[in-house]
Amino acid sequence: MPNRPTVETLPFLDAVKRMIRAAGRRVAEADEFELAELVAIRDELDEAIIAAIAGQRSYGRSWADIGDALGITRQAAQQRYSRPAELAAARIAGEVLI
Repeated sequence: MPNRPTVETLPFLDAVKRMIRAAGRRVAEADEFELAELVAIRDELDEAIIAAIAGQRSYGRSWADIGDALGITRQAAQQRYSRPAELAAARIAGEVLI
């Protein structure tokens, strides 16, 4: 398994959660177009999850490990994320997959 860099992920993710909750409160008092921008964050989050799973796989994590972390079965994790994670890893490596 390749060496992973040491990062303080949990405090960072806690801060992101606080910012998202604060964004919801702010948008509640804002204009409609800002609501659309808040909803667009969902797409960004989906891409971030796929990139994270691709990274986990590149460090040797099994689909069982990923499924356990997500509270789903190995099969469910693989069915949902294997192709998107493969594409994300290829984009990072500069490869083209069809």
